[in-house]
Amino acid sequence: MSRRMTDVLWTTWAGTHQARPRRTAAPNSTEEVAAAVSSAAAEGLPVRMVGSGHSFTDVAVTDGLLLSPTSLTAVRSVDPAAGTVTVEAGLPLCDLNDALAEHGVALANMGDIAVQTVAGAVQTGTHGTGRDAGGLASQVVGLEMVLADGSVVECSADREPELFHAARVGLGAFGVVTALTLAVRPAFLLHAREEPMPLDEVLERLPQLRADNDHFEFFWFPHTNNTNTKRNNITEGPARPLSDFKAWLDDDFLSNTVFDRVNRLCRRFPALVPGVNRISSRALSARAYTDASYKVFASVRDVRFVEMEYAIPAEHVVDVLREARSIVDRGDHRVSFPVEVRFAPADDVWLSTAHERETAYVAVHMYQGMPYESYFADLEAVFTSVGGRPHWGKMHTRDRAYLEKVYPRLGEALAVRDRVDPHRRFGNAYLDRVFG
Repeated sequence: MSRRMTDVLWTTWAGTHQARPRRTAAPNSTEEVAAAVSSAAAEGLPVRMVGSGHSFTDVAVTDGLLLSPTSLTAVRSVDPAAGTVTVEAGLPLCDLNDALAEHGVALANMGDIAVQTVAGAVQTGTHGTGRDAGGLASQVVGLEMVLADGSVVECSADREPELFHAARVGLGAFGVVTALTLAVRPAFLLHAREEPMPLDEVLERLPQLRADNDHFEFFWFPHTNNTNTKRNNITEGPARPLSDFKAWLDDDFLSNTVFDRVNRLCRRFPALVPGVNRISSRALSARAYTDASYKVFASVRDVRFVEMEYAIPAEHVVDVLREARSIVDRGDHRVSFPVEVRFAPADDVWLSTAHERETAYVAVHMYQGMPYESYFADLEAVFTSVGGRPHWGKMHTRDRAYLEKVYPRLGEALAVRDRVDPHRRFGNAYLDRVFG
């Protein structure tokens, strides 16, 4: 097991939080994780396992023992007949996708970034958009965890079910997840259709757009009535991927290189933002292509930003977006990043943002270095007015007093935490705020 002392500074991808742990370790096995947890307990140190740092909150920060899963990346088994895969916690989603493709299977749904570790993405409730297929945690059928006493436990809906239901989206509060078993399906192609559409038309047609597409999402450009819509539907094919040049031009050069330069300009001259958004949104052209599901779901995101996202009851999304537009139209904010809107079916995961309700996700972003506090605060007030649930890995100001009103099983989850981690070996400041 590799180990270093306090000369390590760990930082989130967006630079929102830092950690200076007393010690770091990169265990090579579940047994080494258990030994590290037991050693930390003997020294009275708190323990956190980090992922790729893609959370915008301080969910992974600790001043005790910081575990890195960089050596826990094995694909333990793929069983196409059973429709399952078991992988270690630190495997990046992009590598998982490649491994699944080799076996002719795939995840039913995933988010739009694939560089996170599997455990980190699942533990914070990462999701994509889908009419029938939910977020990553809803696809988890088993967990292997190291508990606070150093014991190793396997849990599922049939084995330690309460721990399983609480810990699937567990924020690392119930134990260190060392491996996960996920449900997979036969590999499939998606036909992607992307086209601009006025926001008013999207909101008017939203029930139909959601019902008629396997995966629907859209991006609204603040200070305009313009959106870019994306409809992904399962198809028999044949595959017709974007050409290498078109993929580079749209997804690398325009969406990352040019977009970053434009945002740098807007950061220096905020008054330009409304005009730039009008030009940017009108510059988008419709495109369609067919490719492997995971290549359609995920995209490259090199531009650095900060983000807040709320899961709101789907029936409120039209009113929420109209209120968001009126807030932007007031002129108090200059917002150069599109607002992303996605959807998910209800699931049964206790701490999932889609727990027992059809959900719309509204994500707001600001370019790194631009003032975001008042914009996020104004939008957060709208989201919370309809019982919104903040994404666990994205910026928010909610505490337990609020969260226990919108999570009906939070009390049961925290009772499980009291049982498996009574001394808060896996605690930190973030968990103190959201769990009490």
